[in-house]
Amino acid sequence: MSYRTPLSQARGLGSAKHGVGHWLSERVAAIALVPLVLWGAYSVILLAGMDYYEAAAWIGDPLNATLMILTIFVSTSHMISGVRVVIEDYVYSNLNKAAALLLNLFIGWLAGALAIFSVLKVALGGA
Repeated sequence: MSYRTPLSQARGLGSAKHGVGHWLSERVAAIALVPLVLWGAYSVILLAGMDYYEAAAWIGDPLNATLMILTIFVSTSHMISGVRVVIEDYVYSNLNKAAALLLNLFIGWLAGALAIFSVLKVALGGA
C-alpha cells in the first residue's frame, strides 16, 4: 500500500532526503539544553544573592564560564533552527523567505556572539 498520491507517483517526486539532518540537530540541541538550562536556573538563583564582584568572580571560574558559553551557543543554534522551520513553513514568497532566513541567521548569530563576547569579557577580567 502506497501513501503517495497518484500525481506524485506520476512525477516521481519524493523526499528530498535532507530533512533528517535538521530534525536530528534540533533534537540533539533540545536534549543538550535540558541539563544546561537546569544548571542555568540554579546559577540564576545562586547569583541573585551576590553583588557584582562576587558574580564576576563566579563567572571567572573556568567551569562556569564554559557552561555559560555552551548554554548560549546551543540555545542560539536551537533558536535559529526553530525560527528557520517557522519561516520555511509560513512564508510563501521566495524573496521574502530568503530575506527572512538571512535575517534570522544574521540576527541570531550576532546576538549569540555578543552574549559569548560579554561572558568572555567578564570571565577574563576585562569588565
